[in-house]
Amino acid sequence: MAKTVATLVGVVFILVGIVGFFSPTLLGAHLGKAHNVVHLVSGGISLYLGMKGSLSAAKQFCIIFGIVYGLLGVCGYFLGTGPDHMLNLTTYLMLGTRDHIIHILIGVIYLIGGFGTKSSAA
Repeated sequence: MAKTVATLVGVVFILVGIVGFFSPTLLGAHLGKAHNVVHLVSGGISLYLGMKGSLSAAKQFCIIFGIVYGLLGVCGYFLGTGPDHMLNLTTYLMLGTRDHIIHILIGVIYLIGGFGTKSSAA
């Protein structure tokens, strides 16, 4: 399951990273250049591990990235300010409520992929 999740989410990340350069408010998110680059890098790593990595590497990646993206979404929401819970990580990377929700969902999907992969198979 981890390899499938890593592959599918990797493809989505790469597509969103590319489309984000042309449509920076896709799905109501704040897709600046830095955010798109993060999506492209995350997607490339995820896709590689999903397609070429071992099952145990894909499982570990899904768990780690699930935690990272989940925490990014939860912390971003609670640390963000104003009605849109804006979190300015840098001048070029700003995240709002929609970004936080999407990050939490991505985290959950990765965690399902990681923890849904049997240890004996890994």
